[in-house]
Amino acid sequence: MKIALIGATGFVGSAVLNELLQRGHEVTALARYPEKLAPRERLKVVAADAQNAAEVAQAVAGNDAVVSAYNPGWKVADLYVQYLRGTQAIMAGAQQAGVRRLLVVGGAGSLYVVPGVQLVDTPEFPAEWKEGARGARDALKLLQDDKTLDWTLLSPPILLQPGERTGHYRLGQDAPLMNGDQPGSISVADLAVALVDEAEKPRHLRQRFTVAH
Repeated sequence: MKIALIGATGFVGSAVLNELLQRGHEVTALARYPEKLAPRERLKVVAADAQNAAEVAQAVAGNDAVVSAYNPGWKVADLYVQYLRGTQAIMAGAQQAGVRRLLVVGGAGSLYVVPGVQLVDTPEFPAEWKEGARGARDALKLLQDDKTLDWTLLSPPILLQPGERTGHYRLGQDAPLMNGDQPGSISVADLAVALVDEAEKPRHLRQRFTVAH
């Protein structure tokens, strides 16, 4: 497939890039700073701002799908605003380019720990992650309200960490997966496996899903 990837230099996006290239896909990586990505076979790097719909549209045109691991950075002052601005631009850019398939990573905080209560609203949720989690939650609402894109959102489990690629994971929907009474976890490499599996063989069109080991 031809895949446009947003966020390829980040923690999740770099793992997704590796997985896509290892499976033989052709990747167009959108990057504000293209020099951060070393040349690799089947990789084209395009300078583009993910918050600019016109630049996104030009960069993703001709691809089979757009994969977004967009995150403006956990330490930016207006993270909530920037997260939503980027999400809206990515959605609009894909629509303008005629690329209907959009896969998004994010939103562990929007998983429901009990009916009606999302993880981000619990007292234990870390304050330093709250703005980004609120942005990802409202980004999911934007996707759910959209009538044109064949979107999928993959929410990481509560614990996402470095680690080896096993190729194995469990599937969930709107609640965090657990290991007994402990939060579920997954390596970022296996999160990428789950995302690329969904790109190749869609099972969650216009749905959110989650994974864990």
